Amino acid sequence: MENTLEKLKYPIGRFTAKESYADSEMQSFIATIKSFPERLIKETKHLLDHDLNKTYRPKGWSVRQVVHHLADSHMTALIRFKLTLTEKNLTIKPYNETAFAELQDYKLPISVSLEIINGVHQRWALLLENMDENDFERSYFHPEYKMNYALKQVLANYNWDCKHHFEHIKLALATT
Repeated sequence: MENTLEKLKYPIGRFTAKESYADSEMQSFIATIKSFPERLIKETKHLLDHDLNKTYRPKGWSVRQVVHHLADSHMTALIRFKLTLTEKNLTIKPYNETAFAELQDYKLPISVSLEIINGVHQRWALLLENMDENDFERSYFHPEYKMNYALKQVLANYNWDCKHHFEHIKLALATT
């Protein structure tokens, strides 16, 4: 049972950061950020209310909550990238994703968050495409994990995050 729950929580496996990434990997990560909104919209635009209420695992988020979470998470990521590029010794502010998912705005139609995701990813992709190797080496401190994360690692993580949550949606929609 525990192995099954782990597979439902992490359908593509857990993320593991590396110390370095090849240029081809970085370009692939940027391509994921750039193409993600289109893929997400295509997967979710036709969904009815009962589809949006499906969950990918027991006590997991609904499709609706996953989409709204993606908007919150990716807005936060874009801001963290911009702050890291413009400030020194940045310590980010963590937030409680689970508590966010219980707020009233997570009951809105997903079209609201799909518009946010589309705009955020357009801006984020342009920013990423214009960053150089030194920019990707810049880092921020995450007080919850007590670690510094280079932007190249953060980008790799969000490449994983897009794919991870997309699989959550597909798993939820595959349930009856």
